[in-house]
Amino acid sequence: MATVIDHTIVPTIGREKSVEFYTRIFGFADPGEVGLVLAVRVNDTFNLDFRDTEDFLSIHYAFAMDAEEFEAAFSRIKEASIPYGDGPRTQENMKGPGMTAGAKGQRKAIYFKGPSGHVLEIKTY
Repeated sequence: MATVIDHTIVPTIGREKSVEFYTRIFGFADPGEVGLVLAVRVNDTFNLDFRDTEDFLSIHYAFAMDAEEFEAAFSRIKEASIPYGDGPRTQENMKGPGMTAGAKGQRKAIYFKGPSGHVLEIKTY
């Protein structure tokens, strides 16, 4: 078996709000409370586990998806009037998609912020 990331703890300010956002914008499944966290299932091998914290720092999370999923998520971002941008330093210029580097090279991407202030990126290969 290849080594993969199984889950990661995402620090939040309001884990319920985060679960609602990620299920609505990304279409992730909501398996509910898992121990001390609220989780969303990104796919059949990876969960995001949201934990409220007072010691909050913004983190960058990048999600690769196929072209159809990318366009659907980008449409939901625009419909929700979420500011977005074409690069990591231009997250709210309302331009894009832009071309940025990822694990598989330069590809089309959009950057925006989640409800806790994390910088989110969607990318398609």
